[in-house]
Amino acid sequence: MNFPSQRKSSIPAARNEVIRANFASHYEEHMSGLIRHVMRYGATPYEAADAAQGAYIEAFRVWHLITCPEAWLRKVAFRQYLRQAPRPQEELTDEVPDRPAFSCPLDKVVLKDEETHVYEALAQLPMRQRQVIAWHLDGFSTNEIADALDIRPPAVRQNLARTQLKELLGLTPGTPGGAQ
Repeated sequence: MNFPSQRKSSIPAARNEVIRANFASHYEEHMSGLIRHVMRYGATPYEAADAAQGAYIEAFRVWHLITCPEAWLRKVAFRQYLRQAPRPQEELTDEVPDRPAFSCPLDKVVLKDEETHVYEALAQLPMRQRQVIAWHLDGFSTNEIADALDIRPPAVRQNLARTQLKELLGLTPGTPGGAQ
């Protein structure tokens, strides 16, 4: 007879110390980058953190099968973000909630003014362009982006929208604060 505490987990990562350690190391090293990636789609830091956390939860179940975790997690985090229900604006209260004892992944995502400006500019672009730019900013090649997003490389190049983004950021001649 098996008691609940004696059952082995059906999740390989939960049984294998090497897989668990590899997963934990990856999470620690890449979680903040994944949150930033989702924020480039227009997510708030909290929405992005929820989506990234959901992606890592899904990844834990199949970690031993994932061959390219960076791409896999980005695709899943994007789907998680799209599934989130729109949230009503929260009202501030007089009391500050207790802070949990664990470390929040958002603590590592402290945005500088310049980065906030870039996210605001990205939010003005169509979603496909935001997707392509988010992957590009994370260092993926045109062919890798095309494979991940299931589009052709010329479509990736077309959707990079660097000129449009530079205009939104005021980095082109003739725009306020732009290069002269």
